[in-house]
Amino acid sequence: MNIGIIGAGHIGGTLTRRLSELGHKVFVANSRGPETLADLARETGATPVSIHEAARSGDIVIVTIPEKNIAKLPRDLFNGVSDDVIVIDTGNYYPQQRDGRIDGIEDGATESRWVSQQLGRPVVKTFNNIYADHLLRRGLPAGTPGRIALPVAGDDSEAKQTVIDLLDELGFDGVDAGTIDESWKQQPGTPVYGTDFDVDGVKKALSQASKERKLEWRATKAGSTRA
Repeated sequence: MNIGIIGAGHIGGTLTRRLSELGHKVFVANSRGPETLADLARETGATPVSIHEAARSGDIVIVTIPEKNIAKLPRDLFNGVSDDVIVIDTGNYYPQQRDGRIDGIEDGATESRWVSQQLGRPVVKTFNNIYADHLLRRGLPAGTPGRIALPVAGDDSEAKQTVIDLLDELGFDGVDAGTIDESWKQQPGTPVYGTDFDVDGVKKALSQASKERKLEWRATKAGSTRA
């Protein structure tokens, strides 16, 4: 499978390594340009490209950049890209810790609904609740007791199943976490966030989630705002 990855930080770099190891053709981009990804390319065999090229090179495109940078992506990023291409959003909103205030999220949109609006594309949300090192090192064969499971939210059931199949290749179970508007169940501060639960544990954690965002995960005051 061809996979585009926009973002080469902790999660993006890890996915570049893991997916390349599995034999997928990975096209990776960052905000600083392909030439800055030479070391990652040599290590993994991935192809460093521009952001526009990454959006146009994959059967799946993974967007894995800080939430504050989503609105800075080119508005035409996915223009002309086939509707069959699945876009994965791995992001989390950290208003106090990193991102500042994003009005659309503060006004009630789930993180990934807001991302979808900015990109002009439906997205599937996953990879947001696992540490990069665990994603790199803790995948296990299917059926292994205690295998880590990851929630997968989205509005297209076929797209979600494709993503769940990809998780299985990586050594993780996938749990259908509902629609994008239900993806608040896996946002920071919820019981499933930052955990390594198995399938039953993820299902239980999702059922225990509260829609009210905890104070530490909300912007504390008006300031720099984003759409």
